[in-house]
Amino acid sequence: MSVLMVRAKIKEEKVADAEAATAKVIQALEQERPADVRYSVLTEGTTFVALLVLNPDGSHPLAAMPEYKELVENLQQWYAEPPTVERATILGSYQLF
Repeated sequence: MSVLMVRAKIKEEKVADAEAATAKVIQALEQERPADVRYSVLTEGTTFVALLVLNPDGSHPLAAMPEYKELVENLQQWYAEPPTVERATILGSYQLF
């Protein structure tokens, strides 16, 4: 299983906006309940880390979701510095993925 990990530093004055936009994505996921989506966002101050299990073909399962598209568009102005994007393979997990 391949995981996309994005670590981003958000401008301090935009943290509340980023939190609200993230909550909107999570709320939409909770309403739609797609069985194949595994997504989590962690935050510590101005640093956000998003973890997303990619589809088996490597595609992004949230790419077509309107709430996610809106979040990504806004993030471009909210970044304090360029994000780091990495792919990783899950070696093991207990009730996280």
